[in-house]
Amino acid sequence: MTGNLSNQQINNLLSSQMIGRIACCDAHRPYIVPIAFAYDGKDIYCQTMEGKKIQFMRQNPNICFQVDFSKHYSDWQSVIVYGKFEEIDTKEIEKARELLVNKILPLMTDSRIHPHEHWEAHEMKLDDRERIKPIMFKLNIEEISGKFNKP
Repeated sequence: MTGNLSNQQINNLLSSQMIGRIACCDAHRPYIVPIAFAYDGKDIYCQTMEGKKIQFMRQNPNICFQVDFSKHYSDWQSVIVYGKFEEIDTKEIEKARELLVNKILPLMTDSRIHPHEHWEAHEMKLDDRERIKPIMFKLNIEEISGKFNKP
């Protein structure tokens, strides 16, 4: 049996999962990648480094975001979000970091917990001329839907 998820089921799925897939597009082709995220009941927050997805989303802020959970082939739930990419300004960065840290850090093993390297305004030094800064952004949800299948 296939059907639509309720708003509560959609919120539950977005709140319970840690990895989603973000799709963006330049003028010629789509690009989709997995990304860690946190959902606050209104927007989806992410952190990444400079790269193709940021380049594409700056050019075209329209995105599609997908999250799913599968027990097996015929028992799954999936949510699709359409929205807009927005880089976060300094006022919202702390909120976004707190959401991400509270969601992701508990799932990491003790040997990998280094919040000062991943979540604060840490700069990774490549050489004396170049530094990479994390980019915090949110996906402003415009449209959302969910489907499920149960045997």
